[in-house]
Amino acid sequence: MAAPAILVESAETEEIVPARRSKKKLFIIVGALVLLLGGGVGAWFFTQSGDDTKTSEAAAPKIPVYLALETFTVNLRDGDQYLQTDITLQMSDPAQADPIKVHMPRVRSRLLTLLSSKQADELSTAEDKKKLAQEILAQVRLPFDTNGKPQQVDDVLFTSFVIQ
Repeated sequence: MAAPAILVESAETEEIVPARRSKKKLFIIVGALVLLLGGGVGAWFFTQSGDDTKTSEAAAPKIPVYLALETFTVNLRDGDQYLQTDITLQMSDPAQADPIKVHMPRVRSRLLTLLSSKQADELSTAEDKKKLAQEILAQVRLPFDTNGKPQQVDDVLFTSFVIQ
């Protein structure tokens, strides 16, 4: 009878003592998580490092500002023909358009004087129009006051150009 009691006791002792789990699996999981987190942080620092001025300039290119002027219709110097043109000014800063808008009568007067001094044969080729655009640019850039600063205008664009 002692033998069955021993079996019962040994069965009870086996149930009381829990089986030991392997910590190898836990170390592998923790190691993989550390590697993933470390790789992610390293990748983030790698993409964020570098020259910040280059990335900010590349990310945000300056958008030009366009200021369309009213249509100009002038008699050309020969008296038989006239010029009708629409001109748009290009600037890099929106703040540069404000002084031009304030002094628009002066700008129009300068340009009307310049345009009416031309003859039709002086405006026939593409080079002639480029030369006229440079002359308009010089007139628009002139300071409005005697001690004032010149206007920062980048380009002159013709949106229509008709000689009749």
